[in-house]
Amino acid sequence: MPSTSICLFFSDTGGGHRSAALAISQGLADLSEQIEEGVERPEILCENIVEKSHPLNRYFVDMYNFLLRHCQAGMKYYYWAIENFKPNDSQVGYRLARPYLFELLDELDADVIVSIHPMSNHYLAKALTEMGRKDKTKLVTVVTDPNGDFWRGWACPDVDLTLVPNDLGRDRLLYWGIEPEKIKVTGMPVHPDFLKPSVCPPADFKKHLGLDPVNKKTICINAGWAGGGNMLPIYKALEAVASEIQVVFICGHNIALYERIKKESVLSPIPTAVLPFHDRMADLMSAVDLMVTKAGGLTTFESVARRLPMAIDVITPPMPQEEGTVNLLCNNKLAKPVKKPEDIVTIVKELDRKRLELPDVCSLNRVDAVYDISTAILELAGYKMQPELHKLIQFNSGQI
Repeated sequence: MPSTSICLFFSDTGGGHRSAALAISQGLADLSEQIEEGVERPEILCENIVEKSHPLNRYFVDMYNFLLRHCQAGMKYYYWAIENFKPNDSQVGYRLARPYLFELLDELDADVIVSIHPMSNHYLAKALTEMGRKDKTKLVTVVTDPNGDFWRGWACPDVDLTLVPNDLGRDRLLYWGIEPEKIKVTGMPVHPDFLKPSVCPPADFKKHLGLDPVNKKTICINAGWAGGGNMLPIYKALEAVASEIQVVFICGHNIALYERIKKESVLSPIPTAVLPFHDRMADLMSAVDLMVTKAGGLTTFESVARRLPMAIDVITPPMPQEEGTVNLLCNNKLAKPVKKPEDIVTIVKELDRKRLELPDVCSLNRVDAVYDISTAILELAGYKMQPELHKLIQFNSGQI
């Protein structure tokens, strides 16, 4: 087989799309190792293209992250504007991004393009059609919202294949007119690291942070990639159970929050390790007993893969595309909502430090879905894949 290239495109609106791209990239690399000898393995490229396509698109990305970090209550207006004005399918917007896309697609000459962002699907499809590349380059969309209440931009009829996390997503795409044969239910693209035993054992991880390695309940307060939400008042509310717990506080890409929490932790009776953005979340999730987080699709499903109970911040109403995720997780007893800061006290008191049993609904137990996603992509690239080839890869998702 001649050299094959697969390009994964996303945007850094929050951290979930990049996490999904890196997960799929690793899944493709793992499966490529299993391809028979003599067959050339694909080249894999990840690139955040939306913000690079035009200064106006960079503005939208920056605005999204500003609201995520400083004003989550305003996200519903951003969502409303995107859904009503549809810049993802705007002819004017496409004309602005067209020179960048033409140059990029011509340079990469990809066999398969995987779009992992709702703002890129339509522009990529238009560019491939206009360049006469539809027969050469297949276009795949991987939806990263694990419910049916997601951005309309995920639905692009000109995409060759759309991979969705569960039946909720499939049904929504069918309602929007996407052809059934262009939809495949796979599960969420969680990184393979979350399927494997920890690199650093949980007791050692906590000891390195200066925390009790065994005896105390360990709570992770995760402000997300952008470092937003209501995590400070939740942290302060935990003082009511300070003698029972210790905290790992992740501040994300928010230096002001990091400095604030460092000062607060000195005054708090709770033993606290304060971290900026952390790139070993698989190890961290094995070391803690509860994840306090917003309802981001990737973070919550990484927690699901680790069988880690969650407390989801809904003090500020969730973004419309995340509200369904809250309901999905809470209804299946994988998470509890924090409607006011004091709710966290009851959640912690009732926490028994046991790992979760995953229900067989809505792909919640398909924690290795990244390999099904990668298999579908490789098959579209022309590789003949063995059924469930990823079962040959040695991992143990039960050992955390």
